[in-house]
Amino acid sequence: MSAQPVHGGTQGHPRVPRTIGGISGALRGSRRAQFFAELLEAQQGTELDDVLNAWWGRAMLDTDPDRDRIWKAAEAGTLPTTTMDAILRHRQERGLQ
Repeated sequence: MSAQPVHGGTQGHPRVPRTIGGISGALRGSRRAQFFAELLEAQQGTELDDVLNAWWGRAMLDTDPDRDRIWKAAEAGTLPTTTMDAILRHRQERGLQ
């Protein structure tokens, strides 16, 4: 079994490349400036990796085709939720522990 992306991209080629250019190109509005501000302050190594990882996640959310629908549902309190127990049970049933 392999994981497949939900929206866009393919395995090994995500919707947003994990590069400075890929991340900055995907961010909306003022978030791009925030990304560059943090990027310019980060030390090479773990600190820089942490900045890139955090902002890559935000860029993936910014480019999610369902982003606006999910955001509205979350604000309205109608976003479906689950518990960690249900997630763990679901994974165990499929042998994914």
